Amino acid sequence: MKTAAVRPAHIRWGADHTPHGADFDGSGLSADAALALARCVHLAGNDLPARWRGREHFTVLATGFGLGHGFIATWAAWQHDAARSGWLHVVAIEGHPPTRADLARAHTASPHPALAQALVSAWPELTPNLHALNFEQGRVRLLLAFGDTDRLLPELRCRADAFYLDGLAQAQPNATAATSATRLMRLMRVLARRAAPGATATSHSVTPALSQGLTAAGFAVHQAQHDGGDSFTCARWQPRYVPCHQPMPAPRAAADAVVVGAGLAGAFVARSLHERGWQVLVLDGHAQPAQEASGNPAGVFHGTVHPQDGSHARLLRSAALHAQRRLHPWLVARQVPGQADGLLQTQRGDTAAMHAVLAAQGLPAGYVQALDRAEASRRAGVPLPGPAWFYPGGGWLSPRALVAQVLDRQSGLSGQSRLSGLSGLSFSGGCAVAGLRAVGERWQVLDSAGAVLAESAVVVLANAAQAEQLLAPWGAAGWALRRARGQLSGWHGSPTGLALPLAGDGYALPLSQALGGGVWCGATSQVDDDDAAQRAADHRFNLERLARLTGLAPPAGAAVIGRVAWRVQANDSLPVAGPLPARAGSGRGDQARILARTPGLFVCTALGGRGITWAPLLGDLLAAQVAGTPLPLEQSLLDALDPGRWQVRAVRRA
Repeated sequence: MKTAAVRPAHIRWGADHTPHGADFDGSGLSADAALALARCVHLAGNDLPARWRGREHFTVLATGFGLGHGFIATWAAWQHDAARSGWLHVVAIEGHPPTRADLARAHTASPHPALAQALVSAWPELTPNLHALNFEQGRVRLLLAFGDTDRLLPELRCRADAFYLDGLAQAQPNATAATSATRLMRLMRVLARRAAPGATATSHSVTPALSQGLTAAGFAVHQAQHDGGDSFTCARWQPRYVPCHQPMPAPRAAADAVVVGAGLAGAFVARSLHERGWQVLVLDGHAQPAQEASGNPAGVFHGTVHPQDGSHARLLRSAALHAQRRLHPWLVARQVPGQADGLLQTQRGDTAAMHAVLAAQGLPAGYVQALDRAEASRRAGVPLPGPAWFYPGGGWLSPRALVAQVLDRQSGLSGQSRLSGLSGLSFSGGCAVAGLRAVGERWQVLDSAGAVLAESAVVVLANAAQAEQLLAPWGAAGWALRRARGQLSGWHGSPTGLALPLAGDGYALPLSQALGGGVWCGATSQVDDDDAAQRAADHRFNLERLARLTGLAPPAGAAVIGRVAWRVQANDSLPVAGPLPARAGSGRGDQARILARTPGLFVCTALGGRGITWAPLLGDLLAAQVAGTPLPLEQSLLDALDPGRWQVRAVRRA
């Protein structure tokens, strides 16, 4: 799916502090009036809160977010309901989202000030992505989709129990009546494919086109009146038949899961599953977590910009923004050693071309900025060879300490460990997994002698190159993975003047005094190289690149130190993440989204050299796929990560 720049809502504020504009529903309504209308139409019309009571998960899909009054009203009702569902998911599309300043102004006098402030504080950058925001310790999850409804609705992977149909009239204000009716008919069919059994829908609109579209899509439609006397539309999904290919399976009751691999990927998958109520056991062949590439002393995280804004750039933008939301609180609280003040990525060429890319894609300064050589050097604290992208949400951290934090263990930096303090999330080291066995609807994880290490409803393999080997008997093949040796170099000592982490031709980052000070740089990349020893030639290579990038060199007498680890990467440079496709030959294979799957088997591997950036997003993605809750990525991007993508390519070539 091609993305378009996000244009913020144009809001005029009246003397009575009410918002006015054609870009959103609720123009001219005060906060109190907007909340009251949302309670009458969307909550009462969808029979809420009664319908979410006794449910583990309840999902609302809104075709307009506006200024967030519908979300605030729903959240408040859920919060004050003693019999509420375990989790509330709200997925909202907004073509013209407000700026954070306008959102704050809209909720200045909100009757729910704590909820409003939490929403304003979490408000994301206005980029064409899905933005996953968590509240109430993750019990309330808001998935914001910024962009055109017609393009985004088919891309969403969710199963909705209630629909708030707002904002549809604003999408094409100059369309003819016939064109609008055809468009609504198409949108309602797409919407119906995302309806859970018994789903309901409400809308402020009472147009014949909306009623006809809902009816044709399988909804039984009627009108109701709210307290002000105006009519609104209510509907219940009562189809004559159910489409055979649903975009999303039904939510799965929380059960037990085993995650194999205790690096960054496995840690975030385990934590995200635990946050959805699952009992999770993490197994690893090493005695402690993060002993492979995730045990490197430091690593960087940041987004990327590409003139074509293809799937790779869009995925990394989603991952970087997700990582920023997840990692920054730990870095600011100094629970993980590192730096969250931004990252510079040096570029060849001139800043004019960089600014042209930003203008074409509408990327906000909160995500990325184009800096000329002088400004980039000033921020870096050292002379740079050219201009640079500045990512305010980027930074560096200790991967090993991050894994310890995610698994709620004492940092491996001290050499101490304990079982997780998070009830239901545990780690077991020294468990080398050699095989899997299906027993009914459950899976057994086996050691090399065939003994059972663990048994669970779900297994997620996050153990790098070993994942494909373990899954080969169950249909995994041809993933085109390569294992590359990487050597880091650096030295400890006094400050070097380097103020921010740098990426470009290699990378460099200034270590905090908590990690010994000095600089780390690297890394080499040698495919099919199993030499575990540090090599002087590789240190020279890294230090020469560092000199070209920053002009820095180890001070006289400083000992050059390093570490060797192996990274796994696919030939298309994207991770492999998702449910395992069933053996080839079962059904159509020309689209990843309709491949048959092996129940209970999932994989998350091949994060390459961007593990810190990828892991938070992929952890939430895998957990959502396991639990059957809304997915934080568009369908086209899910296809790019799917373990079955090579199978699909082979079918298409044939």
